[in-house]
Amino acid sequence: MISVSTDKNKLDIPFIQHFLKDIYWAAGRTMEEVQTSIDHSFCFGIYLDEKQIGFARVITDYVVFAYVMDVFITEEHRGKGYSSILIDAMMKEPQLKQVKIWRLATADAHFLYEKFGFRLLAKPERMMEKIRK
Repeated sequence: MISVSTDKNKLDIPFIQHFLKDIYWAAGRTMEEVQTSIDHSFCFGIYLDEKQIGFARVITDYVVFAYVMDVFITEEHRGKGYSSILIDAMMKEPQLKQVKIWRLATADAHFLYEKFGFRLLAKPERMMEKIRK
């Protein structure tokens, strides 16, 4: 049985860190960094028969803005619709219902997020970033 939970106590932090440390957007992220990011985010775990198979987190003020990060499903469970279940749970989460602007960054999953109404930025020239190395 598949389930999605926002209970941080259910999250398997070593599992999450093990996946993130090798993925392009989070390469090298330490256990401490993963824990800190979870502590300061609204998190979602996805579970198959109570075993965690994926994760996502949202950074938000709960009214105006939410940024989706670290979305993943383990390799062996991809292609079964679990990522859609995870994103759908985020979009329907009662605590996030008021959020007006949702953003995310992806190199390869546009098709997934488009199903939930995400589009390319209307005015990307207004966006800026600062990256610390």
